[in-house]
Amino acid sequence: MAKYEKANSEKVFEGRTLRKLYAFIDPYKNRFFVLVALTILLGLLGPVRPWLVEYTINNYIMQNNYSGLLWLTWVGVLVLITQAYIQYTHTYMSGWLGQTVVRDIRVALYKHLLHLRLKFYDNTPIGRLVTRNISDIETVSSVFTEGIAALVGDLLQIVFILILMFMTHWRLTLVSLSLIPLLLVSTWIFKNSVKKAFDETRVAVANLNTFVQEHITGMSIVQLFNQEQNEMQKFQDLNREHRRANLKAVMYYSIYFPVAEVIAAGGTGLLVWYGAKEVLQDEITLGTLIAFIMYISLFFRPIRMIADRFNTIQLGIVSTNRILKLLDSDEFIPNNGTLKPERLDGRVRFENVWFAYNDENYILKDISFEVKEGETVALVGATGAGKSSIINLLSRFYEINKGNIYLDDQNLNDYELSWLRTHIGVVLQDVFLFSDSILNNITLGNPNITLEQVKEASALVGADKFIDKLEGGYNYNVQERGATLSVGQRQMISFVRAMVYNPRIIVLDEATSSVDTETEELIQEAIAKLMKGRTAIVIAHRLSTIREADKILVLNKGEIVERGTHQELLATENGYYANLHKMQYKMMI
Repeated sequence: MAKYEKANSEKVFEGRTLRKLYAFIDPYKNRFFVLVALTILLGLLGPVRPWLVEYTINNYIMQNNYSGLLWLTWVGVLVLITQAYIQYTHTYMSGWLGQTVVRDIRVALYKHLLHLRLKFYDNTPIGRLVTRNISDIETVSSVFTEGIAALVGDLLQIVFILILMFMTHWRLTLVSLSLIPLLLVSTWIFKNSVKKAFDETRVAVANLNTFVQEHITGMSIVQLFNQEQNEMQKFQDLNREHRRANLKAVMYYSIYFPVAEVIAAGGTGLLVWYGAKEVLQDEITLGTLIAFIMYISLFFRPIRMIADRFNTIQLGIVSTNRILKLLDSDEFIPNNGTLKPERLDGRVRFENVWFAYNDENYILKDISFEVKEGETVALVGATGAGKSSIINLLSRFYEINKGNIYLDDQNLNDYELSWLRTHIGVVLQDVFLFSDSILNNITLGNPNITLEQVKEASALVGADKFIDKLEGGYNYNVQERGATLSVGQRQMISFVRAMVYNPRIIVLDEATSSVDTETEELIQEAIAKLMKGRTAIVIAHRLSTIREADKILVLNKGEIVERGTHQELLATENGYYANLHKMQYKMMI
């Protein structure tokens, strides 16, 4: 079952995180600096309107100067139009920058995932990786569209308003801001509380994604064993946790904003009470009082939003930390090899190879054998004996712990990794097909492989017979995991896939263990054509399929216990292979 995440407390403004994030902004730094400039302009323009209102009332309305009032009205309209245009440009540019950075991060993350070793995927739930690649990256986008730029703009506007208010009337300013400490305290409490709720929500989303992905993939098992009710209960528990985390955040919002509104209204009330008295005593003008009412409205609005902005940034930084942690993972197969010979003979040699998936329990123990050019070697043994591990090591999906593997007398690590895998064709028992056409599933998008080559390979292994009967032929969509094809048809497509790359070494991992006898005969013919002139390593449970192998290696608990031809091994009295052959023969009759 999948490992689920737990909420934890993470540092927010780590210098390393911000530097890493800025590295993605750096290609667009000119636009970023323009965005900063627009943010400053918006902060400056915000307090201009109250000042214009004060100036208009005191110098034109109170003086009955209609022509001056008309002129200043047009100035006000011009300021509004300018502010609206700058706001539009600012909003669009912050959104553009956010989405562009998100695109780059997502591409970098997916490229990174493509090159991680299989051991990483063995230990990491796919749903968690989906969350990192989609939900967490979208949260990073909000740092630009709703976070940093907006927060800086709000702070600048607060500073400019305070400067104008103190320059205009310092006593009225102090009265207006007398309730600010209450708002700051409530904002701080809200910020910390809602951050915890958001952390829990993000974890709940990741756990839901993990659960849904895993159980939809394994739905056949769920239904086969009548576990619908149990799995539904587990899903409801996770969904309930997701709802609880979201409702906790909603509750904090529903408490904070009314409290903030009451505090802001109280500040405005004190301002009107004190300001009206000052107006009546001719200490200040009516224009100043009206301007202050506008100032205090402009002042309290960003204060109320700062907590939300800060939490947006916090969530974005936390998501960035998670993404960077994934990007920093060094679960790579070292690719230091440079060999790309024009010709590969196909000689394989294992020398004293030891291997463990978890570095503790060895799956392979002191394995040594040799496969000559053009030879066919079969691997036989019970489940868990280490057969599949051998072919995984040959393709360098995993690294050995001790020993050496040689290809044409050169250490396997000396070959360039992509070149190596191109020259080793692997046909697995569980064939994976993408939701795409047969053609694309065979070529895997390689532009160097033509349709003619695909048809030629299909005809060679006999797959063209059923492909031509499908609607659209090679353009037929096989649906997810090849659901619309039989097991045998999927297997035949995997043979064609291996054939078009023209590998020098063929590896067959129990390629006929899941098909009926008739289909097996067709596949055996395809296998014979596939292996012709190539070095082959075959894993098989059905011993009847490997009688003609040049050599058979019998594995038990990670060790080679017997080796020889089919006839030689049968002649060994009470041998492992001979007993296994007898058991299969009895089952057949």
